[in-house]
This record gives sequence, C-alpha cells and structure tokens, in this order.
Amino acid sequence: MRIAVLSDIHGNREALTACLEHAGAAGADRFVFLGDYVGYGADPGFVVDSVAAHTERGAIAIRGNHDEAIEVGTNRMNDSAALAITWTRAQLNPNQRAFLSSLPLTAKEADRLYVHANVNAPAAWGYVTDLYSASRSLIAMDAHIAFCGHIHVPALYHMSATGKIASFEPVGGVEIPLSRHRRWLAVLGAVGQPRDGNPAACYAILDTDRSSITYVRVPYDLDTAARKIRAAGLPPRLADRLYEGR
Repeated sequence: MRIAVLSDIHGNREALTACLEHAGAAGADRFVFLGDYVGYGADPGFVVDSVAAHTERGAIAIRGNHDEAIEVGTNRMNDSAALAITWTRAQLNPNQRAFLSSLPLTAKEADRLYVHANVNAPAAWGYVTDLYSASRSLIAMDAHIAFCGHIHVPALYHMSATGKIASFEPVGGVEIPLSRHRRWLAVLGAVGQPRDGNPAACYAILDTDRSSITYVRVPYDLDTAARKIRAAGLPPRLADRLYEGR
C-alpha cells in the first residue's frame, strides 16, 4: 500500500490540488492529512471541503493548531497568523467549522502514528526541531513510524534498539528504507507554506510493502496563490513568503 501523507496545507488551493494530482499519478492508495488546513492562505473553505471529502472515502485527518484556533482563539499566535485566522473564521460555514472541531489530535493505524505537532504532548503544539525534541517523541511513541508536521521543514529522525538517535535531511524523490529495527519520526514539510528555502509544495509517500518513505516536492501555481492572498486583504507577507519558501 502506498500512503500519501500531507500536512500544513494552510488554505493553499493550488498547492493542495497539485499534490493530490501528483499523489494520484504516483499510485497512492490512501491519504492521511496531518492538520493545519486553514490559516495563511486564501482558500480555507476549499481545502476543508477537499479534506472532508477524502475522509468520507476512508482517509485519515487530524487536527492542527490553526484548525483549533478557529474555535479557541489566537492567543499563542503572531500577528500575521492571528489576522489570518480571524479572516478565515468568517469564510467558513458551520459545517466546515464543525468538521475541524470534530478532528482528533492523533490517529493510529497498524504500526503507524499520525499527529500534527509531536507525539509526547500533542495538545501543547511543541515543535520538533532537533535531536532533543525528536527524542521525546521517539521515546513516547508506540509505533514503528510516526508522522508529524507543524514546523514546515522536512526532516527524518530514527532511534536504534539501544536508544541512539540520529537524523538526516531527506532529499526530494529519493526513497528511504525504514529499518524494522529502528523507530522513525518523519517530520513532513508543508504543502501550503514551505519554510526550508524551497517554495515547492512538500508531502511524503509511505510504501508499506517496501517499508520505505519518499519525500516529494511538487511545483504549483505560486502566482495565483499569492495573488489571491493579496486580493483577500491578508497580510502581504503571507504571499511574499510563498516565493521564498521561508
């Protein structure tokens, strides 16, 4: 089975559409969405409806901090993110808001765990940015591999049977074997707002038969996504950073 795992879409219709089309062409049998469907981008309703439609067909979807902020508020967000959430809240209909509120913080399927931010304290929205923060998730997890997003920068961590933890930066399009003798933590880049210096959308494909993961970069229509952000009256910086991948 080939599972496409997508995170941090952030209202970016063009990036989501490009990734879904790419995953379909790559033979994805199943989809998993790791949260943050809204915020920053100009098409939150489209993204929420698309994810909801996939869940009706058997996909897994979990909640991100921007999704939660639609209902609980923006106290922990910077000014641009808070403004985008306030704008987004007014764009969503009751059914879309109810869908976001209904999503779980984590989901487990077979030997795979899905979460938005981290494994050890998913409701606290802490970031996995280094070996120390990754170690807390790797120790806490009860799975062969866990997937998270939240930082918009792709990374892959692993822990050996003796507790040794290491990491490396995945290269787009390169298949990585997942040894059964290690635990793995796959931190996905963002579909809708990459921050690793590469503006192309990012998602991953897990091949359960081959026990491997491939991070994928997908170019998309940046100009349209940025133009719609500006036209909506959202902070211009949210459009500019799409080109920078920062």
